[in-house]
Amino acid sequence: MARVVIFAPAPMLTVTIEELEDQPDLHFHVGGQGVWQARMLGSLGADVVLVCTVTGEAGTIVHHLLEREPFRVVAIERDGISPAYIHDRRGGERIAVVEAEGEPLSRHALDGLYSAMLREATDADLVILSGPEGEQSLEPDVYRRLASDMRELGKPVLVDLAGARLAAALEGGVDVLKVSHTELAEDGRVDDAEDEAQLLAAARELAAGGIALVAITRAEEGSIVVGEQGAWRVVAPQLEPVDTRGAGDSYTAGLAAVLAEGGDHAEAVRLGAAAGAVNATRRGLGTGDGEAIRAIAARVQLHAIEDDERGDD
Repeated sequence: MARVVIFAPAPMLTVTIEELEDQPDLHFHVGGQGVWQARMLGSLGADVVLVCTVTGEAGTIVHHLLEREPFRVVAIERDGISPAYIHDRRGGERIAVVEAEGEPLSRHALDGLYSAMLREATDADLVILSGPEGEQSLEPDVYRRLASDMRELGKPVLVDLAGARLAAALEGGVDVLKVSHTELAEDGRVDDAEDEAQLLAAARELAAGGIALVAITRAEEGSIVVGEQGAWRVVAPQLEPVDTRGAGDSYTAGLAAVLAEGGDHAEAVRLGAAAGAVNATRRGLGTGDGEAIRAIAARVQLHAIEDDERGDD
C-alpha cells in the first residue's frame, strides 16, 4: 500500500449547527485542507500520515477527533489560539457565525513540525503540501524549503496552494500542481478565470517550468489538465451537489492516491475528478465511498487538447 504524507500545519476545529427534531444539533469535526485530503485518501485505501500542529484548548479536542480518522497523525502540541469556525446550516445554507484563523506558529513549533515532516517523508511514496486557512500562520518560504527538501529526499511533491505559498513552492520544486481557475486569476496568472484559452496557456506555462502534471479545476465546468502524458479537458458525470466545499481537496486526494501507487496521469485525473464529484454529493467534507468513486471514475471522459489549441494563437 502506497504511503502519502501530508503537511497540514494548522488543522481547525469545526462546529456545525444542524437541526434535528426542531432542536439545534451540534456536530464537532476537524477541518482544513490537509485533513480533508487525508480523509478522502483514507476512503480510497491509501496509507496516510498527517503531520500537523494542535493548538491550545481547542487543540485538545482536535487531537482527540483526529485519532478517530482513518489515518495516522503526528501532532506537535503548542500553546495559543487554535484555528476554528462555527457554521450554522439549519436553514440549508452554510452561514458563518465565527471564523478564527488562529495564531502564527512560533519558531519552536515550526522547528518541531519541520523535523516531523523530514522524519515521516523518508518512508513516503508521495508528499502533499497543503496550507492553513489563515494567511498569517507561517511564512510562505516554509513551502520553498519543504518542496526543495522533499525532492532532495527523492519524494514526489504535490501541492494544492495559491498565492505566495504557491510561488514559494514552485521555487523549491513541484512535481504535481492542483489549482483552481479562480486562484489563478487572483494570483494574476490569468486575466479572466472563465477564459479557457488563458487557462490552457497558464497550465502549459506552469508545466514548462518543470511540473509533470498541472490540473486546473473549474467547478462544474470540469478541469483542464496539462502534463507529460498529454493535455485534456476532463468531463465528469454531472452529479447533483449538496455541498461543494472540499471537492477540490478530494480531487487532490484522488490524484495522490493513484500517483503514489505509480499509476499514470490519465488514471489519476479520472479518480481525482470522480472523488471531487462524489464528495460534492455529501455533507461531509473530504468524504466519499471508495467503491462509488471508482465506479464514477470509469465514466470520466478525457478529451485530448491538440497542440494547436494554444492561448497565444
